[in-house]
Amino acid sequence: MFVDRAKIYVAAGNGGDRRVSFLREAFRPLGGPDGGDGGDGGSVYLIADPQLHTLMDLRHQVEFRAEHGEMGGRKKCSGKGGRDIELKLPVGTRVYTEDGLFADLSDSGQRVCVAEGGRGGKGNYSFVSARNQAPRKATLGKEGIERNLLLELRLMADVGLVGLPNAGKSTLLSIMTAARPKIAPYPFTTLSPNLGIVRPTEYTSFVLADLPGLIEGASEGKGLGYDFLRHVERTRVLLFLLDCTSEDMKADLKVLKAELKRWNPDLLKRPALIVLSKVDLLPEGAPPPKGPWKHVISSATNTGIEELIQKLWKQLETAPLPTIFREPEELPSNVSVRREQSEDEWE
Repeated sequence: MFVDRAKIYVAAGNGGDRRVSFLREAFRPLGGPDGGDGGDGGSVYLIADPQLHTLMDLRHQVEFRAEHGEMGGRKKCSGKGGRDIELKLPVGTRVYTEDGLFADLSDSGQRVCVAEGGRGGKGNYSFVSARNQAPRKATLGKEGIERNLLLELRLMADVGLVGLPNAGKSTLLSIMTAARPKIAPYPFTTLSPNLGIVRPTEYTSFVLADLPGLIEGASEGKGLGYDFLRHVERTRVLLFLLDCTSEDMKADLKVLKAELKRWNPDLLKRPALIVLSKVDLLPEGAPPPKGPWKHVISSATNTGIEELIQKLWKQLETAPLPTIFREPEELPSNVSVRREQSEDEWE
């Protein structure tokens, strides 16, 4: 199951409290202070894992807490630090707090601290000075950071298939790659994005994304608009796929471009290729209709498929990396608590 949004709560561990103690051993009745420091609390880290492709696991576990640091010991022994938590997320996950974007996990192996553990308190041994040889002062450990997070996965793909429902996007993906998306002769067969690897040559490849069908009003949430448009922002090249059996293909293209522009005008500045599909359904001997498309294909007969792959690869060689501007309208209510280091003495 493909899940691309999740809300979770993370809490770093609190720092361990201090200890006030004095050395008591035989023949040393006036042993000095030996209270150790508290251990630091564990932190919460987010890691971009290329092996993950969905946020489905976070539907079952939504709360993550790191360990607290232990209290300082006697004989100048520091408390044990709390264990960190490492939460693995798919590459392409954007992390939001109530203040907006916190991190963009766009690189494989990227590691971000989202909640820092509290520092351990200082034991009385740490306050020994020339003027105070027997301090009874110690400090409390700090509290760790707590946060509510909104995670939003935006697929990392080189080419995004843009088209109306039932335009043949899933069939084209299955022909160009080894992916096996659901294919059926009715609209909205594709309810979640599918990815496939295209190999122009033996030693080169790029990622092709089959995205849910786009309809008029998608930029306002109609149909599967949000699910589609969120993912198309990551693609470097847009492949507009038009059905040659449509009554008005130019109007279809106008709808697609209008919805992309409403969502993010910069999407239309990216390299794009307009392709006419299903030409095998044209009357025998009839030429393809004239229009802004420069390439025609048939997934059923493999007509024009290899040429299309080479054209896309040529565009990718010079296509810039995408920049994302659209932020989610819904941000989490944030909890961020961190107690200041107390300077109160403890006797």
